[in-house]
Amino acid sequence: MPSDEVEEFAEQMAATLAAAGFPRMAARVMMALMTAESGRATAEELSHQLGASAAAISGATRYLQSMAIIRRLSIPGTRKHRYELPDHAWYDATSSQGQLYTHLIDLAERGLSAMPPDSKAAQRTAEMADYFRFMRERLPLLLEEWKATRG
Repeated sequence: MPSDEVEEFAEQMAATLAAAGFPRMAARVMMALMTAESGRATAEELSHQLGASAAAISGATRYLQSMAIIRRLSIPGTRKHRYELPDHAWYDATSSQGQLYTHLIDLAERGLSAMPPDSKAAQRTAEMADYFRFMRERLPLLLEEWKATRG
């Protein structure tokens, strides 16, 4: 169990992420895993540490798995699972966004075909598609630069 100061840091970070739009319980679970020395915990351990229901933990872990931020590992000989924040969670989660950007670009292009070409809605949608094209192109380069700074 982390110290009171570490728990306070984790809760403040989770609150900041929640204020920025990240789901609150997912942020709390993520920070609990981040501040656990092993980077791992069972749903029961998370529920106990965070004072949250099993349903809240389940929803948060499902969300974090869908974002590729955490992994679910089976505990041999049981039906239980342990959740883990991988060592390079931020890199892994960010690097998987290319597929999302491609999907958003495709949706935007389909939307554009239904809009009057000179409309404000079409201009905003085209800008969104251009932004995601830029991000899809630049993100791999930025991630390579990040890896290079890490040694």
